[in-house]
Amino acid sequence: MKQILSIQSHVAYGYVGNRAATLPLQRLGHEVTVINTVQFSNHTGYLKWTGEVFSADHIESILDGLESLGALEKMDALLTGYLGDPAIGEIILSVLDRLPEGTRWLCDPVMGDVGRGFFVRPGIPDYFRQKALARASIITPNQFELEYLAGRQILTLEDARKACLMIHEMGPETVLLTSLIHDGTRDDEIQMLASSKSGKQFLVTTPRLQFDPAPNGAGDCTSALFLGHILSGAPLDQALSKTASSIFALFEKTLAAGRRELNMIAAQDDFARPAPLAVMTL
Repeated sequence: MKQILSIQSHVAYGYVGNRAATLPLQRLGHEVTVINTVQFSNHTGYLKWTGEVFSADHIESILDGLESLGALEKMDALLTGYLGDPAIGEIILSVLDRLPEGTRWLCDPVMGDVGRGFFVRPGIPDYFRQKALARASIITPNQFELEYLAGRQILTLEDARKACLMIHEMGPETVLLTSLIHDGTRDDEIQMLASSKSGKQFLVTTPRLQFDPAPNGAGDCTSALFLGHILSGAPLDQALSKTASSIFALFEKTLAAGRRELNMIAAQDDFARPAPLAVMTL
């Protein structure tokens, strides 16, 4: 069992941010300490919500309380997602200095998506590219986010591979491209690409299920599962296989239920015991 500090958003209804990350990590046998950057009634995909973004001072005070308990010195990993405010990004950088040396930081650089563009506050994209990459151990961008961070368009599989290598040069040891569609991808499939600073790269393909609208929070769940498997000692190819398997099972159960929200409870056994998926070594 590993100790994970997760700093992400929170919703009262649905599964995004910490609500999408905590259960998968717990089902993998890890302990999660949660700090919420926002508390909303629901995710912003509904286009209306209530609640507030927590101030940097609020987040700092929670961290101070944890530190006084000796909780921060027990952490094995830091998991971050949607920030809400650039100031919270600066706090995350300072948190790394308060955690044990060697603590892995999985940074999900939530900024935007293909077809939607950026949906975060000004300053957050620059924070990820100019500051976070140099400190993060693992990043889990979608295709839009990887294009921005690497500064290159991804049209082919080779484009994606080169973009990951460019990111490694900026700092992160591991890149998980959570959604990849290129000129060789069939219309009914989607891929994930995992890349290591050592040069190893792996690709997994799953069917692409049709949602209208697509459920939010899958990226948050993906990051949590991937980190959980890495912390459990899974090699990169196995972590990729298990993560993709669980996410596909989650999508299947969500679609079958006709839900807008991820069907997390129904899929929880798929988090703990994922069916193996074939992984291609690139």
